[in-house]
Parts: sequence; C-alpha cells; structure tokens
Amino acid sequence: MVEKVIDIIKNGNISIPRLLITKYKKLNITEKELVILIYLLNETNVFNPKKISSELELEIMEVLEIISNLTNKDILKIEVVKVGGIREEHINFESLYNKLAFFIVNEEVKVSEKTNLFDLFEKEFGRTLSPIEYEIIKGWSESDFSDEIIICALKEAVYNGVFRLNYIDKILFEWKKKGIKTKEDVEKNNKNFHKNKKELKEEVFEYDWLNESE
Repeated sequence: MVEKVIDIIKNGNISIPRLLITKYKKLNITEKELVILIYLLNETNVFNPKKISSELELEIMEVLEIISNLTNKDILKIEVVKVGGIREEHINFESLYNKLAFFIVNEEVKVSEKTNLFDLFEKEFGRTLSPIEYEIIKGWSESDFSDEIIICALKEAVYNGVFRLNYIDKILFEWKKKGIKTKEDVEKNNKNFHKNKKELKEEVFEYDWLNESE
C-alpha cells in the first residue's frame, strides 16, 4: 500500500498537511490510517470505498474498517448529501481541521506564556536578560519544572534579595529533592519551616540555662 501511495505522489500533485504528519500520533492515528487519510484529503469529497480499495490495493472490508476507526476517533464524518437529486456519501474533514487548528493555537499559547515568563524575570531583575540566562530559564521549562514552580523560586529569590539564576537553580534543585512541584507545596513547605523555627526559638527561650550547672 505504501508503494502505491509513493506512485501517486510521484505521478501527481498531492498535498500533505505538515501538522498532520507531525501530530498524527497525538491524534491517535495509526500509520495505515494516516495513509488512507492523506489519500482522502487529495481526492474529491465523495466517499467511494471501491475506488480506495482498488487504488491502494486493499480489501474493501479493510477500507471500511479503517474509515470506521477514523470516524470513531472523530477525525472525519461520512454524510449523505443530495447532488442533483441524487444522494451521495461525502467525507467531512471539519473535525480533523479543528483538531489541527487546536495544535496551532495551543503552541501559540505556550509561546505567549514563555514570553510572559521571560518578561517577569526581566521585570523582577530590573534589566534585560542575557542570551545565556534565556537558555537557562528555557532549560528549566523544558525539564521537570513547571512555569508555576519557576515563578515561585523567582519570588523566593527576590524576597531574599538575590537576583542570580544560580541561586534560583539551587532553590529549584532543593525543592525537587523534597518533591515540591506546585505553589501549594511551596506554601506548605514555608509554613512548616516557619513553624519549626518558631518551636526551636521557644525551646531555647524556655531552657533554664542559668541552672544548667546544677
């Protein structure tokens, strides 16, 4: 079947949406379903199982099964349309286009959030970040640290009057060792720290050091 598709590509104009190629696994589409989908996107909207079976050298039952799978995955729909008084089955790809559009929007949101993260650092530091600092912050985001926890570490550093990324890196490393992953975890950790500190002070205050030698 793949060889047949290659022949189609070589002998005619075929369009393959780049997002479909890069995101098909996230759409839960198998490679065979992807080939059928690419073929359908380059045909007329009329659903013709016999033609698909013939050109891709597949059993018609396999074609129908793949189409059924794509329908169940909300990738396409088969609709009955009247054309010149004749009923025809047409393929509707709106669900697929909506899903691909979501990937684009989601990527743009991520870029926007990342930009806001850099802006926040520059605002708190009162200066422009260097290229190396950009890469360090980007590295945190691409590892196990969420933007939320990075911002918490930034605020912790600013609260302590330290404006260095290596200091923030140490905070993140210590929090990771303690399993601190969210803002709520940070708040709980700080409360416990201050509570233990207060209890320690009370113990020192209550200790009768004047009579220690007795």
